[in-house]
Amino acid sequence: MTHRERILSALAHSAPDRVPVDLGSTFSTSINAQAYTSLRAWLGLTLEPTPAFLLSRAATVIPGEDIVSRFSLDARPLVIGAPERDTGGYLSDNTYMDEWGVTWTKPAGGHFINSDGPFCRLDSPTLKDLEAFAWPDPDDPGRYRGLRERAKLLHETTDQAVVLNLWVGLVHLAQFVRGFAQWLEDLLANPVFAEGLMERIMDFWTRGAERALSEAGEFIDVVAIVEDLGTQQGPLLRPEVYRRMIKPHHRIMMGAVKRHGKRLFLHSCGSVTAFIPDFIEMGVDALNPVQVSAAHMDTKKLKREYGRDLSFWGAVDTGRVLPHGTPADVRDEVKRRIDDLAADGGYVLAAVHNIQADVPPQNVAAMYDAALEYGAAA
Repeated sequence: MTHRERILSALAHSAPDRVPVDLGSTFSTSINAQAYTSLRAWLGLTLEPTPAFLLSRAATVIPGEDIVSRFSLDARPLVIGAPERDTGGYLSDNTYMDEWGVTWTKPAGGHFINSDGPFCRLDSPTLKDLEAFAWPDPDDPGRYRGLRERAKLLHETTDQAVVLNLWVGLVHLAQFVRGFAQWLEDLLANPVFAEGLMERIMDFWTRGAERALSEAGEFIDVVAIVEDLGTQQGPLLRPEVYRRMIKPHHRIMMGAVKRHGKRLFLHSCGSVTAFIPDFIEMGVDALNPVQVSAAHMDTKKLKREYGRDLSFWGAVDTGRVLPHGTPADVRDEVKRRIDDLAADGGYVLAAVHNIQADVPPQNVAAMYDAALEYGAAA
């Protein structure tokens, strides 16, 4: 199989020739720049050229061709361009504001974290506050300039699956512009504002997705949406609140992708088993990151209960095994996840979220080498 065929076969629940592997095709399956530099040095590869950032605020990079070849990676990222009219910019060396008016701050030794937003400091925001805000333009031509050409180049000069990374999803953007706690409170205490905010974000996201897929869809295999609906112990919010207030918007957003016939990758950290039936109903093809350290995220049980309808993308533990285990521990972890998830397709192996700077390079190599060896025999 080609790499693309391998990914699409797995997502179609048809057993591929080996378990497909991913590093760097999405905003949540990449590697920190420091970890990447250490990996290259450990493998004896040159440190030049400087890697391209996949998401600069998270300090994650796109693996170079030698790493793609070394680990036989099966997917590649495609990213929307920057708008021509970008109202954001750096406020200092370690602080910048994005086009949504969200302030990002970089602590010493870390990466950028959202620290303020345009509605975060309002006690009781109203629809007038939403109407007065200068919303980003989803039709800004800078976002799509060269997108078709870049997608075509990836599709025709590589045989990897092309994964379109759109903007972060409705929940994330609402949290960024309003504040995490404030947005959750609004869902119950200020639902008119919460609904108005989500309507505007959904409109931006859906119009942008339609535009991107209309221009470049024939060269795209998978579309990635990044949300977070889980905590370590359970859902971020009550499932009934999700179904009443958020799911209708998600349905429209995901429908914009499914209308173009694309496989849909949904990222949501934490314990999200309560929402999996909803994801399946809305057409999600692959759930990422399969946070195995969270409650109720047992991979064997997930496969048994949902594996007919849903594929799993991720599942190699980044909380304990990758940063703190030995290479032997990592190989055992890889074997366990393949045993649990790979039968009859339906599994793309990757780390649970981006590989961070504290992961030893020998563990990164052990993960992908074990996946290629054991995944071929699964």
